[in-house]
Amino acid sequence: MILPKVRDPRFVTIRRGGTLTDSDHRLLALWAASCAEHVLHLFESAHPDDPRPRRAIEHARAWVRGEVTMTASRAAGGHAMGAARDKRGAARHAAYAAGQAGAVAHVAAHELGAAAYAIKAVRAAAPDDAEEAGRLECRWQRDQLPAGIRELVLDDQRLRNDICWSVFE
Repeated sequence: MILPKVRDPRFVTIRRGGTLTDSDHRLLALWAASCAEHVLHLFESAHPDDPRPRRAIEHARAWVRGEVTMTASRAAGGHAMGAARDKRGAARHAAYAAGQAGAVAHVAAHELGAAAYAIKAVRAAAPDDAEEAGRLECRWQRDQLPAGIRELVLDDQRLRNDICWSVFE
């Protein structure tokens, strides 16, 4: 479970009754894409002939630029999650991170899913020091946060850490 049962209005766009601006929605999508791309090699090194996770990340960025629709980005995210389903370990989590990034265009709160799965991916890739690998990845992700959404995402991490496998501690 990545999404809360009750949607946080800070992650719902203004036109749908929340408080999220379009510009902040785009920043969330770009940050999620960066988190997923940072671990994409963990999928691609194991499955070099499967382009679905990379396409999801590309679609997230294309949505930000206005080049694809929300529906196309969400669909690409779904295909990346499909790529994850029969995989194990780091590759599986990396593909899920990409899928979550693609879904941010549809539901902004998927941004935390991309980050959480990326942390799970690096933990799975470093079984001898999984906790430290996860901490380093979380720190890297936080360093990538644009100022405009930094406090929003950090608060979201605090609020949803328990449903995101406690990876943000």
